Amino acid sequence: MLRHLTDTFTIYAIDLGALTKIRIRHDNTGNRAGWFLDRIDITDMNNEITYYFPCQRWLAVEEDDGQLSRELLPVDESYVLPQSEEGRGGGDNNPLDNLALEQKDKSTTFSVTIKTGVKKNAGTDANVFITLFGTQDDTGMTLLKSSKTNSDKFERDSIEIFTVETLDLGDLWKVRLGHDNTGKAPGWFVDWVEVDAPSLGKCMTFPCGRWLAKNEDDGSIIRDLFHAELQTRLYTPFVPYEITLYTSDVFAAGTDANIFIIIYGCDAVCTQQKYLCTNKREQKQFFERKSASRFIVELEDVGEIIEKIRIGHNNTGMNPGWHCSHVDIRRLLPDKDGAETLTFPCDRWLATSEDDKKTIRELVPYDIFTEKYMKDGSLRQVYKEVEEPLDIVLYSVQIFTGNIPGAGTDAKVYITIYGDLGDTGERYLGKSENRTNKFERGTADTFIIEAADLGVIYKIKLRHDNSKWCADWYVEKVEIWNDTNEDEFLFLCGRWLSLKKEDGRLERLFYEKEYTGDRSSNCSSPADFWEIALSSKMADVDISTVTGPMADYVQEGPIIPYYVSVTTGKHKDAATDSRAFIFLIGEDDERSKRIWLDYPRGKRGFSRGSVEEFYVAGLDVGIIKKIELGHDGASPESCWLVEELCLAVPTQGTKYMLNCNCWLAKDRGDGITSRVFDLLDAMVVNIGVKVLYEMTVWTGDVVGGGTDSNIFMTLYGINGSTEEMQLDKKKARFEREQNDTFIMEILDIAPFTKMRIRIDGLGSRPEWFLERILLKNMNTGDLTMFYYGDWLSQRKGKKTLVCEMCAVIDEEEMMEWTSYTVAVKTSDILGAGTDANVFIIIFGENGDSGTLALKQSANWNKFERNNTDTFNFPDMLSLGHLCKLRVWHDNKGIFPGWHLSYVDVKDNSRDETFHFQCDCWLSKSEGDGQTVRDFACANNKICDELEETTYEIVIETGNGGETRENVWLILEGRKNRSKEFLMENSSRQRAFRKGTTDTFEFDSIYLGDIASLCVGHLAREDRFIPKRELAWHVKTITITEMEYGNVYFFNCDCLIPLKRKRKYFKVFEVTKTTESFASKVQSLVPVKYEVIVTTGYEPGAGTDANVFVTIFGANGDTGKRELKQKMRNLFERGSTDRFFLETLELGELRKVRLEHDSSGYCSGWLVEKVEVTNTSTGVATIFNCGRWLDKKRGDGLTWRDLFPSV
Repeated sequence: MLRHLTDTFTIYAIDLGALTKIRIRHDNTGNRAGWFLDRIDITDMNNEITYYFPCQRWLAVEEDDGQLSRELLPVDESYVLPQSEEGRGGGDNNPLDNLALEQKDKSTTFSVTIKTGVKKNAGTDANVFITLFGTQDDTGMTLLKSSKTNSDKFERDSIEIFTVETLDLGDLWKVRLGHDNTGKAPGWFVDWVEVDAPSLGKCMTFPCGRWLAKNEDDGSIIRDLFHAELQTRLYTPFVPYEITLYTSDVFAAGTDANIFIIIYGCDAVCTQQKYLCTNKREQKQFFERKSASRFIVELEDVGEIIEKIRIGHNNTGMNPGWHCSHVDIRRLLPDKDGAETLTFPCDRWLATSEDDKKTIRELVPYDIFTEKYMKDGSLRQVYKEVEEPLDIVLYSVQIFTGNIPGAGTDAKVYITIYGDLGDTGERYLGKSENRTNKFERGTADTFIIEAADLGVIYKIKLRHDNSKWCADWYVEKVEIWNDTNEDEFLFLCGRWLSLKKEDGRLERLFYEKEYTGDRSSNCSSPADFWEIALSSKMADVDISTVTGPMADYVQEGPIIPYYVSVTTGKHKDAATDSRAFIFLIGEDDERSKRIWLDYPRGKRGFSRGSVEEFYVAGLDVGIIKKIELGHDGASPESCWLVEELCLAVPTQGTKYMLNCNCWLAKDRGDGITSRVFDLLDAMVVNIGVKVLYEMTVWTGDVVGGGTDSNIFMTLYGINGSTEEMQLDKKKARFEREQNDTFIMEILDIAPFTKMRIRIDGLGSRPEWFLERILLKNMNTGDLTMFYYGDWLSQRKGKKTLVCEMCAVIDEEEMMEWTSYTVAVKTSDILGAGTDANVFIIIFGENGDSGTLALKQSANWNKFERNNTDTFNFPDMLSLGHLCKLRVWHDNKGIFPGWHLSYVDVKDNSRDETFHFQCDCWLSKSEGDGQTVRDFACANNKICDELEETTYEIVIETGNGGETRENVWLILEGRKNRSKEFLMENSSRQRAFRKGTTDTFEFDSIYLGDIASLCVGHLAREDRFIPKRELAWHVKTITITEMEYGNVYFFNCDCLIPLKRKRKYFKVFEVTKTTESFASKVQSLVPVKYEVIVTTGYEPGAGTDANVFVTIFGANGDTGKRELKQKMRNLFERGSTDRFFLETLELGELRKVRLEHDSSGYCSGWLVEKVEVTNTSTGVATIFNCGRWLDKKRGDGLTWRDLFPSV
């Protein structure tokens, strides 16, 4: 067909009735296959009706969107037939131009992405076609000729993107993909097809994972693919915009650069940055002098009001400079009964050699032209000016480069400024207003940025491109002035932008000095979003209003954190690149929503033999009965072999470990990709009940107050203490004058008494100015404040990296301050003195002192034979009565062995001295070879074990039902079981009324620690029991052992039915135990523990590294002890190694921490189990492991916390 020609054809067909659309395509053959189709007229010869189908689009691979087929809609003849000059008003506008937006709105543009596999010879040379099937129609066979990504299409491991436009397809449900089997290598292996429809807000994946080849698989070259529902991604639908850019009538006004646009609505809602030309041919065709360039694009819906637009170009081509007259944006009204056109005046250069040499402009609308069809069919046209548009403001940005060595940079620097009304977009800081050589050490550079009014500025983003020789840059601070209203905004930075320093980042976010709002934009991983979902700020948020990334994480109902660990098998096909998920199923089949196991930074899949751990949050379903694990893979290539699944529930203190050893695959095992596991088959371990706290940390407003060091916290409370926990920095926490809020899981030891904070002094900023810390109980709302207001530094302030802070509750300090004097007597025997560094930890009723180094003594040469060395420790929180002392040394120096006689610790505020008798070696070559010792305080009297005692029982009756009958209890202790305690009700003394508390006392044999109790509801003698069931609501039971003062709490909250016989009862396990100091003292007797370590049988299971163990019990821990024996090759494959550790009685063993230092030629270690036996009682506790401690295997950890199975 030739240019400017009209071709007429006659087609015989069945009567189709009124025509609604036509589809036209060509086969792209011939020398000049490209075709620009103006329109098609079809006349129904029987009814003498003519239909007009305008196109005005290319059907060409190298033009427009590259499509070879078009679907066209009929229009009224007034749009296509020529009119008189009077009818047209003498203008040169084409009536069809006003239809382009409406026709775009009626069509659906699909972006089709096809992934070719990585198998050998997976690519194809054949002609590929696709057909999309919807519920109402299909696209017909569409040739895929014009890829947006590669000129050589469908090569191995390539991704191709095509555009397919259609009308009235309905809901997409199937894709047919095929080829014509031509070319030298027609065989083709397809991984998947992704179809994205922005106008529908839906992206669907169609897995394939099969060959389209005559000589492979089943020989088919056409495949019907169906979408994987779990991989469907929903988002806010896009809407069409008609954007017309007018180039001015000035010399050299046109440009060869590619123009982009961003549209802003209210509340800083904006579209993505959209380049308007799809290829270089269009760049040369559009934006000529005195021309109008019109584009129809689909972008995000910014709402009813467009407040501003940003236009710019990429400054490429022979003549990149551009003079823009104005921009028109036309869009349909919400009810589609008209359109509105906004005009954005510009009349400025966008050029590096003209005007202010900027290539980006922000424009605000001047007027709005609205066309709306009324109910009577008439067209109403309204023109009005925009009321109160945003002002165009000049912002002065002053950037201070630090005055430290190497602070300046030669790289290109970019800034983005964010306000509550929008942002500036990324701007290149090219020309400094006050300096020729920018960003030099100790200087301040000023830049002018023109933008629409940003409102209150709260955040900036700085980055550089790391170009030039000296690219590293240290930014001290940034000041921004609004030249219109003279508002000033200060950003305290004090950070490096460098690949070599600090955390190696070239881009940073900084918040305004006074900003106290949300900082969730710092979130970069699923764990960050889960933490926000758990925080108190989400408590009063309407979930339906949450948008953006957080929408995938919020959910109805109470949510709690979970830790999920998945071990993938070692089979050669065990790995998968699919996305995994879990469902949690509780009692009464209560079910959580689907919880995706997502990685940070877009990583996907599970590699062979890997151990992947995830922090997630989900609905609190109570006691978990079942867990469903699955993935979204639907192709044969997405098979997954799951070896082990672990689920930890910190708020319940439980961890479940399931040996799965099953396939989740379409073509393996039973062919299912998700499976429900019953937790009755799991091994259950008790990890200690945790309470959720919201922790807020304030960093001081001093120069250099932020830190890169690792921060560790230990908490102490009335009911015990926690282990040392690391506070996750999460890249932007603990910066100068910043308060950071995050969720912590803490043992139930409240009310708190003190907190210890320690930093390790590592990183490029090893110091930290800590202001204060607040803890908020997420369940009760109780607040505890800890004040410090000083440096943690080896050079500043108190010159210490550790601090202790007293808890303040309701403005009352929970502890008193004191000072301690420690006198250390070295024995008078040969070789008793030591050259090693000595450390102690003092334990008392209020916790422990932390590690105290015995450095400064009155004696110049410390710890010599028969000498007494005195050390002073001022300004310490009082530990109360002391009970234990831990002493050790680092085994350094020429003569490290040490024989210690005794240690006296004097509490100066109480004027009381506590004596610790030692009389033993701390030496690797003497005695039993231990360099760590625990000693009990000689001041405390150790009594004989109780035989009889008195128990006080306090019962709280709930509002769910009272009783006039009797109640009986039986207590189950670790040592004995009690007799039946009968609590009688009488008419004279009523008990168990609604909302009341009743107290009883009983004498009994000593039971030891109480583990559980049985409660029965018994009718009094000769009492009539009605047929309807009577129940008593017991809410809580508290039992106090009166001799030692130990308290046991039982949260029952249960209805107990009235029965005549004692065989009906309820059993409750202890919820919380508070051990008195007097009780703790009784258990502090020396005990030897036998530790048996079994190494696994797999190849390479043994280790040459140095191994350490820490045993944790109800009464404390052993400290870190090395497992070593002379002249023995320990921890070999399949071996069992036995050790003895002497320490004070630990009570019930709760955990073992096993670790090694990764030294030696073969440091990786497979541990089968650890068995710990108290040699005085003969009680053995087994801690199963079955995991590698190896940096190169599994999860890469060289330590494990092992728990006894329940």
